Amino acid sequence: MSQVQTIFKNMSWLLISQIIASICGFIWTILIARYLGVSDYGIYGFAIAFTNILGVTADLGVNTHIVRHIATDYDSAPKYLGNAIPLKSIFAIGTIILSLILLILLKSNELVITVTLLFAIEMIFKSFINLLNGSFQAFEEGKYQGIGNTIMNLLLLVFIIITIFTDFGIIGISISYILANLIALIYAYYVLNKHITRPKFEIDTEFWKMITIYSIPFAVTGILYTIYYSIDVVMLANMVGNYATGIYNATYKLISVLTLFYTVYTAVIFPVMSKFFKNDKAMLLISFEKSIKYLMLIIIPLAVGTVFYSADIIHLIYGHEYDAASSVLSILIWTVCLLFISGAANTLLNASHKEVTVTKIYAIAAVFNIALNFFMIPYLSYNGAAITTVLSDLLIVIIQGYVIYKLGHRPNKKLYSDIAKIILGSGILGIALYFMNLNMWIAIPVGMIIYFAAITLLKVFDNDDTYVIKEILGKN
Repeated sequence: MSQVQTIFKNMSWLLISQIIASICGFIWTILIARYLGVSDYGIYGFAIAFTNILGVTADLGVNTHIVRHIATDYDSAPKYLGNAIPLKSIFAIGTIILSLILLILLKSNELVITVTLLFAIEMIFKSFINLLNGSFQAFEEGKYQGIGNTIMNLLLLVFIIITIFTDFGIIGISISYILANLIALIYAYYVLNKHITRPKFEIDTEFWKMITIYSIPFAVTGILYTIYYSIDVVMLANMVGNYATGIYNATYKLISVLTLFYTVYTAVIFPVMSKFFKNDKAMLLISFEKSIKYLMLIIIPLAVGTVFYSADIIHLIYGHEYDAASSVLSILIWTVCLLFISGAANTLLNASHKEVTVTKIYAIAAVFNIALNFFMIPYLSYNGAAITTVLSDLLIVIIQGYVIYKLGHRPNKKLYSDIAKIILGSGILGIALYFMNLNMWIAIPVGMIIYFAAITLLKVFDNDDTYVIKEILGKN
């Protein structure tokens, strides 16, 4: 099986699981938002954002380092996993203690503390799942991760529905997350032992020290990354209140659904890029270029359509109580486009062992983001936080482009031409939607036809794309 076919096979499993996850997530997002109301939904959003930030301390970059290493040396998996699991257990205990201390310092009320600590436990289970999923990615066995993700998301949806029908409140919602992730963790560990490799458990403190040192750049980047993408919710909760946080969090949940393809693509392509860096530098750059092109083909027209129908989308999903979120959605949708570019660039830099550079970039972006939020949130509330996020993402893309160019990873000029054509095709779509003023449900199929016709006439697809498609189909 060729590398392209292997990538497509793994992407297919993960894409199917992510589609199921997105459908489930879409349903429970609506159910939870309508069930809890704006204020309690704000607490729910704060708990998730807070634990996302502290979640890095439960891992400290160990997952990413191990995936990269195992992808290039399968025989090292038992030792690395056998040491990583007990090491991360120690990190987990420290994370719970740190969470409680910070919540007390923030003078959070009893409900906020309880919900946040429950989500901290869920986050720890998720951290272990990510370690095992990383092993599946390294061995290019994405189907096991896909099955595990599907089990977890279906169970979570069922538990949430049960919680709502029994009126167990926000505490029940939190426990639902814990139970679903615990069952998914048990499944992942069983599959790892049966089909992939058996961890060789040991307490090798010198090895622990080595793993931790090599993982520090990933840890710092992870801390900065999660601060960067979660601090706005925490700041909104403390500066404006739970209502504004609920409005912003409702939009953020929708945005996270739209990143499903990026999540799948990154999970599959990172171990592949790690191999290319070691064995084939030319293919490393080609995989980066194609990543940018294919991700932009999907998200830019989607962003254009979202801007035109943001009010309809919010009303359909959340009801009139969340009408104010439509302006946030029109702004935040553009951060998804920038996230796709920065995500591909991060994958290239991490696979090229430039994780320290990535750390520096996110350090700059995190400082910029926090400073601008202090100015924007008091004046523009949730819209100010959204504008800050987009500007911060733009800053990251600009710096990444400069760094990649300086490192000699200079994309073919055709990539810029292709992106320009995609933007032009999306512009044609936007103009058509503006003048036709169609109902949202009619606009979806009509818009797809217009966009596909535009990119076809602009000749966005070339011989290389045809080759990739034939490779996927096994016809080369």
